[in-house]
Amino acid sequence: MTASRISKPHEIVERALELSTADGCVVIADENSSANLRWAGNALTTNGVTRGRTLTVIATVDGSQGTASGVVSRSAVTADDLEPLVRAAEAAARGAGPAEDAQPLIGPDRAGQVSGDFTDAPAETTSAVFADFAPALGESFARARAGGRELYGFANHELTSTYLGTSTGVRLRHDQPNGTLELNAKSPDRARSAWAGRATRDFKDVDPAALDAELAQRLAWAERRIELPAGRYETLLPPTAVADLLIYQLWSSAARDAAEGRTVFSRPGGGTRVGETLSPLPLTLRSDPNEPGLESAPFVIAHSSGDDASVFDNGLPLTATDWVREGELAHLTTTRHSASLTGLPVAPGIGNLILDGGGERSLEEMVSATSRGLLLTCLWYIREVDPATLLLTGLTRDGVYLIENGEVVGEVNNFRFNESPVDLLSRAAEAGRTEKTLPREWGDYFTRAAMPALRVPDFNMSSVSQGV
Repeated sequence: MTASRISKPHEIVERALELSTADGCVVIADENSSANLRWAGNALTTNGVTRGRTLTVIATVDGSQGTASGVVSRSAVTADDLEPLVRAAEAAARGAGPAEDAQPLIGPDRAGQVSGDFTDAPAETTSAVFADFAPALGESFARARAGGRELYGFANHELTSTYLGTSTGVRLRHDQPNGTLELNAKSPDRARSAWAGRATRDFKDVDPAALDAELAQRLAWAERRIELPAGRYETLLPPTAVADLLIYQLWSSAARDAAEGRTVFSRPGGGTRVGETLSPLPLTLRSDPNEPGLESAPFVIAHSSGDDASVFDNGLPLTATDWVREGELAHLTTTRHSASLTGLPVAPGIGNLILDGGGERSLEEMVSATSRGLLLTCLWYIREVDPATLLLTGLTRDGVYLIENGEVVGEVNNFRFNESPVDLLSRAAEAGRTEKTLPREWGDYFTRAAMPALRVPDFNMSSVSQGV
């Protein structure tokens, strides 16, 4: 087939593999389409649809000192761009030293059969994904206008078709839908603000009216303002805040780093804390590529190597993994290479995260059972302070509310917090009902999460913040 006639993703992958003269080659083609809506002041402002392609070529070269790898990614790749891209990856491999994470490339015997839809056209989203959502959003604008509040926000839906091919014969394909909705309500004088967000695969399970009602309630709570000092407070963390903290914990759970004594999961004196109890509650933190409503790629897709991923593992099958099981640390993220160093089982990262705590109460029911405490909306600007304890700092945002005798009595000032998610798990007094949620801080990178609300008896609000 001539270069001018190569345009389909699977053809691009096959041609790149044909062009490679390296000892090993992995090619990943990501075909992305997205549709979005934006609104401000109770009116739609913009909408659009985009499409794009990114091609990643990973070349491996066997040398006397070991195997080296070179990785090059480029967007908007055409057939004419293929050979320069492949040669650049090969040059990068030949110019690099041996790759520390080098392993034999995955073959069809481990990756399973070739995906039956590998040669099919990529899945695409269009503005039709908003066919039911947009009219419902318009009705919410009318209700908000009548209620004296303004709605701002955006909805985005993406579909990414990933084609993975290797010189060892692996041919895999995965279609990943990803939708997010973020909605802000403001009082006309902009003095009060509330936020709500949802993650969705198709916008069929998103109810703008319910979100608007939730935001209206929060704006009403904020009509009374109460100033509180910094300190430790009994605090209800909603699912979105729990997700942001535990996603960071997952990102910090590389097995090799723990074995080398560099993280909160390092055991004093050597080794890791796998097998230790992290929480007295029966908390299970897990990932599963087949989790209903949170489905993610069932095989490793690694565009680069790092502490918790290896390009040599591309195509490795993924299965359900418990990171914390019934309160006990069960697994750390482990590549084939780090497994050989640590003796831990291979446990690659997976594209979703679920916390099950056995609780049945909703967040509203947990509020009703609170004598005095704080109810958060979300967390923002989360940064690491100390990797040895995974101490994080960040800000509360868009509403912190005071609960007294089972009722919200007003909005308080925002705070800066200092907490470790690992330490929080050890101190949590209650976990509510697990539900799908959108992380506020990490929603651009990680959206497939399901979490319960957590009751923490002594959450550390380290200082008062002027943030909104």
